[in-house]
Amino acid sequence: MEIIKEQNIIIQNPQTKDFLADAFYPETEAKLPLIIFVHGYKGYKDWGAWNLMAEKFAEAGFFFVKFNFSHNGTTTVSPTEFDDLEAFGNNNYTKELSDLGFVIDYFTKNSKVDLQKIILIGHSRGGGISIVKTCEDERINGLITLASVDTLERFPKDAGLEEWKNKGVYYVQNARTKQEMPHYYQFYEDFKNNEHRFDVERSMEMVKAHVLIIHGTNDEGVSVKNAEHLHILNPNSELFLIENGNHVFGAKEPWKENELPKDLNKVVEKCIGFIKDKMVNE
Repeated sequence: MEIIKEQNIIIQNPQTKDFLADAFYPETEAKLPLIIFVHGYKGYKDWGAWNLMAEKFAEAGFFFVKFNFSHNGTTTVSPTEFDDLEAFGNNNYTKELSDLGFVIDYFTKNSKVDLQKIILIGHSRGGGISIVKTCEDERINGLITLASVDTLERFPKDAGLEEWKNKGVYYVQNARTKQEMPHYYQFYEDFKNNEHRFDVERSMEMVKAHVLIIHGTNDEGVSVKNAEHLHILNPNSELFLIENGNHVFGAKEPWKENELPKDLNKVVEKCIGFIKDKMVNE
């Protein structure tokens, strides 16, 4: 079966700015379930093994989309480099939820997509964003979290917060690129102004979609306790732990192999089985 790859599609969001998306899907006349992958903090659509993951989902019969948030620091010209640190510093959850909404709107207009089968897969902070969006948007029928946070309130505390307010910016070093990534205080203000909307716990309790929670037991970035907590909040969800799995399930940037890392392959196979069982073969 031939896999169609449409890469670097420009999505225009007048509320934020232009950003890029990819679509991977099989050449077929059938209507396909739409899977939208939501990257996390300091992530982007072409990171590591995400392209191999996209191919595997497409081969399994899905219309798979991944995209760069408009303010993730990449640009439409340089989708794999953090060339716009000013945009990165001005990112916030309102912008990310707006971008995700525009991605859903754009791809649900595609005649190949089955509008009754829309699934979000969110990684890390993208998991928290996906949980909130699934609660808000009735079009979403399936939610899968990968190494997800259980709260979006992940900011400096006490003295650190006061210093951030006074200086207007704090920096986090990107371990891979060694860039000092700015975070402007507006990020925290946006959170406080929309605290009820961004409440991941409340959203997880209210989600009506089929939910699968996947986490590695050796996640160094987001503790596996986050997954266990999300599962308690939504007892109808399924919890799937990857023994000794790390935050990116064995992937890294750059990923030079032709195969998925073993743990990420397990993740993708679990996701495919879950979606087919709950939403395709129901």
